[in-house]
Amino acid sequence: MVRFGFDVLDRIEQAVAMVKERLKRAVAALDAREIPYAVVGGHAVAAWVSRIDPAAVRTTVDVDLLVSRGDFEAVKSALEEAGFIHSFTFGIDIFVDGPKGKAREAVHILFAGERVKPQDAVPSPDLSAAEAFEGYRIMGLDRLIAMKLTAFRDKDRTHLRDMIDVGLIDAATVGRLPEPLRGRLEQLLANPDG
Repeated sequence: MVRFGFDVLDRIEQAVAMVKERLKRAVAALDAREIPYAVVGGHAVAAWVSRIDPAAVRTTVDVDLLVSRGDFEAVKSALEEAGFIHSFTFGIDIFVDGPKGKAREAVHILFAGERVKPQDAVPSPDLSAAEAFEGYRIMGLDRLIAMKLTAFRDKDRTHLRDMIDVGLIDAATVGRLPEPLRGRLEQLLANPDG
């Protein structure tokens, strides 16, 4: 049996705190300049899940923000002033947290109304569906679900399963989604463990 000492637990707690701090610093920088945004990705899923069952929340190391392309230069300036460093990696604009920052822990920028990948079934939503949540803005539930179904990577399916497990997604959700995404959700609902 493997046993973990308290030092391992302390490091895990510190890592989670660092991600939360990175999220808060990024959104505070945008809020200070009144730049519209929405938190998307794993942090938005966590926010929605926490409303139902805080014990079901899953952590994530990166921060995904949806912004308007026309605001990108203002976003870049605000995040750089907050200590983030811009680069273009994995086909998207990211901001690593200082000179020693890692791409997997970065702030990832997605653009409202645009496809993340050219082959995506639907574009990212606009910012009109964003709503306030504990001091920052998250994407509305149905649009967040559509983003997760569009990406549909293993971690996206895991996030969708988390939302199914707490009752945020059910059969009625299917009819509120764009047609190209309905089959993916039906597949997950029929076989959540598959």
